[in-house]
Amino acid sequence: MLDASVAVVREVAQREIIPRFLRVSHGQRKDDGSLCSEADLAAQHFLMGRLTEIHACPIIGEEMTPAVQRAGWQDGSTDEHGLWCIDPIDGTTNFINGLPCFAVSIAWMSARRARLAVTYNPITDEMFYAREGNGAYLNGRRLPLRQVTADIRRAVGGVDFKRIPKPLADRIAVSPPFYSQRNFGSSTLDWCNLAAGRLDLYLHGGQMLWDYAAGSLILREAGGQMCTLAQDDYNADDVWRRPVIAALDPTVFATWRDWVRYHSQPAIF
Repeated sequence: MLDASVAVVREVAQREIIPRFLRVSHGQRKDDGSLCSEADLAAQHFLMGRLTEIHACPIIGEEMTPAVQRAGWQDGSTDEHGLWCIDPIDGTTNFINGLPCFAVSIAWMSARRARLAVTYNPITDEMFYAREGNGAYLNGRRLPLRQVTADIRRAVGGVDFKRIPKPLADRIAVSPPFYSQRNFGSSTLDWCNLAAGRLDLYLHGGQMLWDYAAGSLILREAGGQMCTLAQDDYNADDVWRRPVIAALDPTVFATWRDWVRYHSQPAIF
């Protein structure tokens, strides 16, 4: 399944996404405020047809209606055949504006957990993939690519400020515990860059299932750790919108988790 999934992800990027890059000038605004372009819809349609040839099971795609998404989850999350979870273009705003940081992302899930994951940035030709219990890879190289710091004061953090609590956002903006901060506008690539060791820690206030399904497995198989604001068991939180606190190094992870949770609480005067 993994080799076939990698081939399909590469093919959809070449056929449906790259030919439209720098040619799509606008997108439709969805109910949640995010953008959807014709490339998203074409890529999702392509993936739905090809992935069922690899393994026949329900499919959840970002550009489906919430009712269809929830029905797919109901049908496939506990069944032994599982389900496909796909994000045809993660980073649609980047894609529409010509920023070369977006990805195709797919995961096969069973028993509510990702078991196979593929994430591809067609601009850099970087294919990230993982299968449960077999490690995570980038173009054949095992992740992480480098040894990361165990000192949070030297760490580079990936932080998305959009949905994190205001007390926490204010604290990070004014006095972060880490060295420097980055955000690239693609959640699934943030997971992969963390797994690769390009980032040392990560924070997002609330990702949808297709934002974290593939990336969380890739990070886990790279040796990283993750939790949410409320749950030590990352998979125990709400499946549809899930915060993430993560890091590669276990010492940095423990320090970052405790710092984030402490500063997420309202100030008491």
